Amino acid sequence: MSSNNSYIEEIPHGPDLISAAPRRNGSQPHGGYCGRLDIELSPYGRQMAADFAETYKSHPWAGIYTSPMWRTQATTEPLCRAAGLEMRLRDGLRELDYGEWEGKSPEEVNRDHHEDYVRWLADAGWNAPTGGERGIDVGLRAMAVIEEIWREHGDGDVLIVSHKATIRILLCQLLGVDIGRYRDRIHASVASLSMVEMREHGPLLTCLGERSHLRPALRDLPGT
Repeated sequence: MSSNNSYIEEIPHGPDLISAAPRRNGSQPHGGYCGRLDIELSPYGRQMAADFAETYKSHPWAGIYTSPMWRTQATTEPLCRAAGLEMRLRDGLRELDYGEWEGKSPEEVNRDHHEDYVRWLADAGWNAPTGGERGIDVGLRAMAVIEEIWREHGDGDVLIVSHKATIRILLCQLLGVDIGRYRDRIHASVASLSMVEMREHGPLLTCLGERSHLRPALRDLPGT
């Protein structure tokens, strides 16, 4: 693999917590963790996807890989359509499964699953949400996709469209950061772009959370 390979990762749709207020597309009117819940992209999310596509449609992508969830497909589709590229769906890029916490607010989880919640807050790498996934398990399946990309693409830039927790865990894996600290060490804004270059001595993070492709009104939205 050439040392100038770079893998660009985008955070497409929003934080891992559904807003406590009604979502802008009217779905999920309560606050709660959102992992395997396959909600649709909000109207603002679609505008963000359109801005990203407009900015990067002429970039010479070697490949585009995305989570198969509806919100990530809706984020990727405008770029694939504009650039004439195939969207490659990979289960390994799905969001972390929050198990019995799905759709519940942190307050509800703390009340109903207090011991599991405290353990997860202390180390989200080795402790799972009740009935959900550990961070290390997400890292294993996401890294399998990275390894596939390394085999498939000898050179060029590859776009990975995934989710907030998955992207942060993947960045930890690539950079040698303790996965148990992914929630505390890496911040990922909505619809932001991060770049990791694969160099001779290993992965190098060259950009984190870049959002200049978004129109100012979207960059300034609360909660993004």
